[in-house]
Amino acid sequence: MIKTLRFLTMKRLLLFIALCCFYFGTTQTQSFDIKWNESTTFSTSDSSIEIPSFGSENYNFSHENGLIFTAQWNLKGNLDERSAELKSIESIEISKIDLKQLPISTIPNTPLLKVSNAVYRNRSEGHLEISPIFYENGILKKIIRFTISYRVNTQNRRESITTSLSNSNLKSGDWYRFAVDTTGVHKLNKNFLNSLGINTSAINPKNIKIYGHGGKSLPLLNSNTVSNDLIENTVQVIGEEDGVFNDNDYILMYAIGPKKYNSEHNSHINPYSDKSYYYVNISLGNGARMSTASEPTGNVDVTYNSFHNYKFVESDTYNIAKMGRRWFGHRFYVENVRVFNFDFPNLITSSPIDLKVYTAAASESDTSMQLNLNGSNINNFNYSAIDNDILGRSRFFSGAVFSNSETIDVELSFNNNGNPSARAYLDYISIEAECALTSLGTQFEFKNNNSSTQFGIGQFEISNAASISQVWDISNPYHIQVYNNTNATSEFSFKTNLGTLKTYQAVGPDFYVPRKTNNTNVPNQDIKGTVFLDAQGEFKDIDYLIITPNYLRAQAERLAQINRIQNNLNVKVYTLESIYQEFSSGMQDIGGIRNFVKYVYDNASTPSKKLKYLCLFGDASFDYKDRVSNNTNIVPSWYSTESFSLITSFISDDYFGMMDSNEGTMANNDKLDIAVGRILVENTQRAKEMVDKIESYYMPETYGSWRNNFLLISDDIDKESDRIIQSTTEIIAEDVKAAKPFLNVQKIHADSYVQETSSGGARYTLVNKAIFDALEVGAIVVNYFGHGGEDGLAGERIFDKINAQELNNPTKLNCFVTVTCEYTKFDNPFRETAGEYLFWNKKGGAINLITTTRKIYVNVGTSFNKTLSQYLFSYGSNQTISVGEALRRTKNDPVISNQTQRRLVFNIGDPAIKLPIANPDIRITKINDEDINTSTQLLKALDTAKIEGTVTDAQGTILSNYNGILTASIYDKDLQRTTLGNDGVSDSSGLILMDFDALGEVIFRGQASVTNGQFAFEFIVPRDIRVTEGNGKISLYSKSEAPLSDNRGFSFDIKIGGVNLNAPEDNTGPNINLYMNDENFVSGGITNENPTLLANLYDENGINTASGIGHDITAILDGDETNVYKLNAYYVAAVDDYQRGSLSYPMRDLSPGLHTLTLKAWDVYNNASTQDIQFVVFDKDVSLELTNVLNYPNPFVNYTEFWFNHNSSDVLDVSIQIFTVSGKLIKTINGQTNTGSNTTSALSRDLTWDGTDDFGSKIGKGVYVYKLKVRSASTGMQAEKIEKLVIL
Repeated sequence: MIKTLRFLTMKRLLLFIALCCFYFGTTQTQSFDIKWNESTTFSTSDSSIEIPSFGSENYNFSHENGLIFTAQWNLKGNLDERSAELKSIESIEISKIDLKQLPISTIPNTPLLKVSNAVYRNRSEGHLEISPIFYENGILKKIIRFTISYRVNTQNRRESITTSLSNSNLKSGDWYRFAVDTTGVHKLNKNFLNSLGINTSAINPKNIKIYGHGGKSLPLLNSNTVSNDLIENTVQVIGEEDGVFNDNDYILMYAIGPKKYNSEHNSHINPYSDKSYYYVNISLGNGARMSTASEPTGNVDVTYNSFHNYKFVESDTYNIAKMGRRWFGHRFYVENVRVFNFDFPNLITSSPIDLKVYTAAASESDTSMQLNLNGSNINNFNYSAIDNDILGRSRFFSGAVFSNSETIDVELSFNNNGNPSARAYLDYISIEAECALTSLGTQFEFKNNNSSTQFGIGQFEISNAASISQVWDISNPYHIQVYNNTNATSEFSFKTNLGTLKTYQAVGPDFYVPRKTNNTNVPNQDIKGTVFLDAQGEFKDIDYLIITPNYLRAQAERLAQINRIQNNLNVKVYTLESIYQEFSSGMQDIGGIRNFVKYVYDNASTPSKKLKYLCLFGDASFDYKDRVSNNTNIVPSWYSTESFSLITSFISDDYFGMMDSNEGTMANNDKLDIAVGRILVENTQRAKEMVDKIESYYMPETYGSWRNNFLLISDDIDKESDRIIQSTTEIIAEDVKAAKPFLNVQKIHADSYVQETSSGGARYTLVNKAIFDALEVGAIVVNYFGHGGEDGLAGERIFDKINAQELNNPTKLNCFVTVTCEYTKFDNPFRETAGEYLFWNKKGGAINLITTTRKIYVNVGTSFNKTLSQYLFSYGSNQTISVGEALRRTKNDPVISNQTQRRLVFNIGDPAIKLPIANPDIRITKINDEDINTSTQLLKALDTAKIEGTVTDAQGTILSNYNGILTASIYDKDLQRTTLGNDGVSDSSGLILMDFDALGEVIFRGQASVTNGQFAFEFIVPRDIRVTEGNGKISLYSKSEAPLSDNRGFSFDIKIGGVNLNAPEDNTGPNINLYMNDENFVSGGITNENPTLLANLYDENGINTASGIGHDITAILDGDETNVYKLNAYYVAAVDDYQRGSLSYPMRDLSPGLHTLTLKAWDVYNNASTQDIQFVVFDKDVSLELTNVLNYPNPFVNYTEFWFNHNSSDVLDVSIQIFTVSGKLIKTINGQTNTGSNTTSALSRDLTWDGTDDFGSKIGKGVYVYKLKVRSASTGMQAEKIEKLVIL
């Protein structure tokens, strides 16, 4: 019996413990070591700061918050953030010298700890931030080890607060919209309702319903979202009792305008809209009506006969730095003294006044401002001079003051310190003052701040209240309760329960009148109820959302269809207008966009099928409200409240991809759940061009061996801290080579080229040429690391915004990675950036950019670049993820997620696009008939080499039904190179130089047929190989047309070196044929200013591309030997014929007039030949020229082609009218040049004729006249010619 009792007692105890764990969680601890290093330098191109350092994976620094140690760890459950506490700290003393340049103002008096949940796609982590340097009793200390404790609920894993599927209130009924711009009691009479389109004579007023959120912007934090639909507001409908809306009937409602203080923005003005919208709904069922407040019974504990009156001055006219969320009103420039008058009737002068004054200044010298209240000095603001990183300085006063007068004058006096260009600005002035609760005969809002901290029953007593008919409790503005002053007593009082701050509206005889909108009638819609339905009305999970304004929807739908076909994604397109209508009460609001995306994300059928991609299809601007000319606020983005620093003032689309309940404030623990991309388009033309470009990315002509190339570019060293730029680029190159050895990694280290001096400063002409050549030859990813800006890459302008527009690589579009300062600062409508031009380039450029919009520290860029490469190239996997997904994973990676600056990195482009990496595998099986695994073959100069191999799957099985064309590139041994130290930067060891390996020269690039998965090709090894023996590389790429697919492979099992001394003689140079734009070109013909050079070459032993000294394929224009075009990389041998080959080289910006081009080529024996071609350039932007107009054949019977040369690089509209000799029009033929082609030829032969008239009847034999007319849609220019033809 005793044992049984003990057993039952133990069971109860265990059950009790289990329940405690369930409800209260288990307590856990984590210990962290801070491993301090030597100091580090955080630098941009314009500034640097030296500060204490520890491991980069835990490191976070900003000028505002100072140094922060961060950490993350996996959780099984939900961390109770309030339970976290420091359990122990080990620290050591340090001196102020150890701080280096760390701002002392950022060091706290005790370690500040923040522990929070970090959740992304249902993965839970703990996130910690602590200040590792602190004061203790005035002594500086740094933490070396600490332990925290916290509780975790292991039973209930943290989940996002979700909203279940529902229908929109807008789904049915008649809806009408109106606007308000003022907060208070509004009156809607019969005439106003009729003006909205409501037939008041045909409705029952009891069925009137009013919906709307009001003018306050939606909360940023996900968990603070009140509703994902229009909210019904309680109203009063005067005269509704008889069921008829009579002439004297009207509606009273409390409406919230766009001007009301919002702590999230520290502003009284809605940042997105100057109007708030409400909706009238007429449908069956009674509308929500205000109810009479229930007053508590019992004795009054506290009586209130005063209230806290709040007034402010604020306008939003100026954005000082053209970035960030803060806008300013009154400017101190010519008028440097301003007085702002406030009137507070019945002011209680014995009570303190809460005064807030927020200001800013922008000046290249120190300035100041004096704050006076009623003539007495309250404070002085001192503004430091701005610099290249900080474009404005902010100062504020917030404190208690007193006034003996009901009239309060706030005077601001700006001292520009003798700098006439200095400017100061007022953000806002707010005053909250206690006044007697006395009515002035009009409606007013009131509250008493003390009511929130007092308990029991409170009574508000209003004096002079005869004109106050009611008091509304507007604490919940959607469900208002009413206190009636039934007898219109002069002394009106009401009772309420205390303990919470309540706000009231006294209803006087005056009412505000709402505004009529342009489109008052609102069509029914139901996004929430239909978003998951497919064409058959069945539920289907959504992979990809595209959000765009209505006028861009057609092109957004094209993009959606591309992704449905190419990536097998379920894509839905929704317009901003419909999203705002349903999710943000008709107002522009980024919270409405985010809430819609979250609704879709939350309501997936399973976690694995949650929304993956979001595309914001439209440009963005720092100006939400179109205050600036030519604004580009198409699809708004998130902005930080910090609005002056190019380092910490962010624009970020990450806001739209963070779906968990504790996210939305852009805190460091906010993690991305969705891959987000933005397509920068502002009009329908640009939208079409960009979607055309994306569509072309998947076309057959984009398949080619360039897909095996990866290009890295590094800046030179301008200061010692820049050495990490080159070394990081090297690390990434070597990491990618190791992880993806099939890629041909090309490095352009600027400092390995000779720097030149020009009137504009230091320049690298050869680097610019090398970048152009590499981009036009093609690379799937281009990674530039270094300094830069809105105008281009590097201070030496190695690739600027003009170059970005000139680039001509339409079938070789790359992903351009630039973790450099401001390269794509797209949100300033006044200045277009190099990154934008690269993306907008219709002839090529980039298909995606992973790029920055603000300045980024080199240290942060280093970590970001390394981490990004792991995901972009999918280390350890043959499965390529999308560019957008790679960026999402990079930002969530523990190495990067501790960095606040990760927010400023954008994905410009379609987030679902993947790198066009070919499938594995292609394998070499034999060299010169010897098995590759046992071969001892050494390929010597002038040897004949025969390579055989197979196309296989990833497991090595030959694809016996595979047929296609193989491209093989044979590389000589790697080159050993050293940078030059052009800028003379040294460290303690001397001039800073870097040794690096470069890819060897291409000794052969040719093509071979693949039949039933097998191929073979031959070539003769050039004399110019480096004779030292070593392993080269074979890079292989194969394309199959049916089905369209590609494969890739590589081999390092090829030994190259030595010379074949018994090779047969060859003393004859190659044959060369030259053309411009196409092979129908005749020397002396016309071209545009960007023609393409075509060369066909033949030699019995093949063409030399091995870059021996003086043995390159070169071109010289007009005899200018100082500007030689090196064309080796553009040459490729013909299919199954190493003796023949061709090259295609795009030339740029040639001057109008006659030109002579001389091409020189060498065979593998180093015999040379030259060939000239002449051509006449006409500037297509000056005139549209036509020459050599003819039809062929002529005469003809039933078929002829119309031929002509032109000088346009655009597709031209062509019209041909055919007349009898008497002038009768018998046939009109319309078409375009170069239809179906990605290259623009100077010769058009696209239009044909079968000899019939416009009615299809055969016309008679004889002579006819035709008029050829062409027009350029881009320039509007046109030209025409008249010729004759003969029909037999």
